Amino acid sequence: MAWKPRAFAKVLLAALPPPPLLTAFVSRGSRPTTRGAGAAAMSAAAAPAQASRKWEGLVDEALEREVLGACLDQAPERRRVREAFKDVQLSIDHCLFKGQYSGIGTKESYERNSRGVEIFSKCWFPENHRMKAIVCLCHGYGDTCTFFLDGVARKIASAGYGVFALDYPGFGLSEGLHGYIPSFDTLVDDVAEHFAKVKGNPEHRGLPSFIFGQSMGGAVALKVHFKQPNEWNGAILVAPMCKIADDVVPPWPVRQVLIFMAKLLPKEKLVPQKDLAELAFKEKKKQEQCSFNVIAYKDKPRLRTALEMLNTTQEIERRLEEVSLPMIILHGESDLVTDPAVSKALYEKAKSQDKKLCLYKGAYHAIMEGEPDDTIFQVIDDIISWLDQHSTKKEGSS
Repeated sequence: MAWKPRAFAKVLLAALPPPPLLTAFVSRGSRPTTRGAGAAAMSAAAAPAQASRKWEGLVDEALEREVLGACLDQAPERRRVREAFKDVQLSIDHCLFKGQYSGIGTKESYERNSRGVEIFSKCWFPENHRMKAIVCLCHGYGDTCTFFLDGVARKIASAGYGVFALDYPGFGLSEGLHGYIPSFDTLVDDVAEHFAKVKGNPEHRGLPSFIFGQSMGGAVALKVHFKQPNEWNGAILVAPMCKIADDVVPPWPVRQVLIFMAKLLPKEKLVPQKDLAELAFKEKKKQEQCSFNVIAYKDKPRLRTALEMLNTTQEIERRLEEVSLPMIILHGESDLVTDPAVSKALYEKAKSQDKKLCLYKGAYHAIMEGEPDDTIFQVIDDIISWLDQHSTKKEGSS
């Protein structure tokens, strides 16, 4: 009988305990909690009944069925669902969507990159005066730049900055299999290529440029910096994913099995260990609002994606001393998704002379979305204050 490696790998995968490396991206620990609507916030796509109860009275029943019944594996369906649902998203009762900022322009675009992948991008900018600087935004794992980060970007743009973001291939509105990262280095190349076009726009000539990464986006931002060590005026890192906790790194034999399975079944999905929103969002109401981010990837992580993130964080941990640009790191002290101790290590080991670490007492992972309103605005104001100081330095030296 011929050996069937794919079938063998599936049997092996089923026999193994859930790989511990996922805990690094979903949880560093556990937090006592009562299971309920808030705890199921990130499971909306897989649990239509729960989502239906949450959206009752807020979303038309036909639209609800359309959204919850959609298969989001490929970009065309994600784009259709987002277009149908975007007015609902903007109407939710969250402080990021209630801000009224006059004189802010926005633009959404689709463009094929050098690999032939159609990338979605969005920018926010002051309409009535020249922007102070360019801020290039990298979103977190599973996310998109069109939901909570849209509100963050509007707030920063209202302070005079041009904010530019894209959805990575396989995420949000960009082409690619949903939630699939075949190569983190290729993803970083795509991000660097896109932002090089932004900075190369003649209208932006002479402006300072800053790279801004949240969670996995922090790893993307650091990898872009390693690739382009002298091309950025600074970095903003919010709860960056740059190390896996020692107690969840898989032992060598398990990692070899994972590598083997990822080669044979790279797109196969793993069983998640924790509810991300429950751990990341401090306020229950804001946890529940995650379900409105209907094009976010909320399914089980894919084998190759998990392995790529593991390899990336291990690389970044080895290279912390190479970080040389001015930076501000912002992290919740009670974060159980990415370890604030790692942000402290980044602050201490980076050879940057100009660096700042902001820790927020009692705050969880989603410090720009899931905290009380005053904490959310404190974090964003700290970012804007840092940008103001460093944009002025650049302009004064030119």
